[in-house]
Amino acid sequence: MNSTERSAELDNWAILCTFLPEDWENQAWDLGAMQRARYIKDPAVVLRLLLMHVGAGCSLAETAARCKAAGLAQITSVGVFKRLRAAEPWFRWLAQQMRGATTLPMKLLGRRLRAVDATSVNEPGTTGTDWKLHYCVNLADLHCDFFQLTDIREGGETFRRVPVVAGDILMGDRVYAAPPGVSHVVSRGGDVIVRLNRGALPLYEPSGERIKLLPLLRQVAEKPREYAAHVKGPRGEWIRGRLLALRQSAEATRWTQKRMQRRAQRDQQSVSSESLECAEYFTVWSTLPAAVPTAQILELYRLRWQIEISFKRMKSILGLGHLPKKDPLSAQAWLEGKLFVGLLIERMIHTAEAISPWGYTLANPTQSVARD
Repeated sequence: MNSTERSAELDNWAILCTFLPEDWENQAWDLGAMQRARYIKDPAVVLRLLLMHVGAGCSLAETAARCKAAGLAQITSVGVFKRLRAAEPWFRWLAQQMRGATTLPMKLLGRRLRAVDATSVNEPGTTGTDWKLHYCVNLADLHCDFFQLTDIREGGETFRRVPVVAGDILMGDRVYAAPPGVSHVVSRGGDVIVRLNRGALPLYEPSGERIKLLPLLRQVAEKPREYAAHVKGPRGEWIRGRLLALRQSAEATRWTQKRMQRRAQRDQQSVSSESLECAEYFTVWSTLPAAVPTAQILELYRLRWQIEISFKRMKSILGLGHLPKKDPLSAQAWLEGKLFVGLLIERMIHTAEAISPWGYTLANPTQSVARD
């Protein structure tokens, strides 16, 4: 690398550092990422070599070779592997600091609307999934405001994992439609919008009588219908809510029914006629007050796909979907590093929307958020 190229690279690195949280270098020491510091004493060098491996997708050997060629450090592939293992707490801290701490509300509601979902990640040589990434996106700016990485054996998807602030609206698919998760949100002053899960979220009339869903749905014609439908919480408390239903198009119904039949065939089960008829309807349950119209809640639920797009982007562009590691500690460090890279890219793209003529921001570095 000639002097001009090296100068440009250092300049780019200095700009990238403006996006990093305050105290990131000291945290490298405090969280153990600078073990064996007699060989590499600069946290910036450690971060750069790890970003080559995790962010750019270089192998351990290629990362070591690139470090040597760039004059960063003399290190072996084994040394890179050990650095990665030691950096897991540091990567986790960096990712947590990069997540959006904003409470920017949706203009439509004046409240924060958040989509919650989870995705699985495989280790090599396995047929099942090994890790679960729980993720929450603020739909006002599409920034991640919460994430949690768990082993697949403790990876149940529930709203109970997500910290809730009074006024929040949490939105999830069928797997989040369960009384414990709903109660978690409502008891903290929030509301939920969930796709109805007939088995996990039993609905009741205001009188306490169990609702028979299909006779209600058969009343739905061209326009969406709304019914009072309460849920019994885990402590026996009643949670007021609204069942929103509309008839799906013929094409959407056929697609849903075919998917149900494929899944049942795979699991060697059968699909009931009641389930096939329910597939003709799109049903959502929400605790939002009557002041929020039915049509508006249904339109809000459409925004949930933004979190699916975030997962597709992380898996297709950043390669998050499949782990190249077998060692548990290095696998977790690699995942935390990928999350950090993804959140760093989000922050850079957000800044680039109002880029200045000189090519970088004059704003202060990212402010740290409180450690969990």
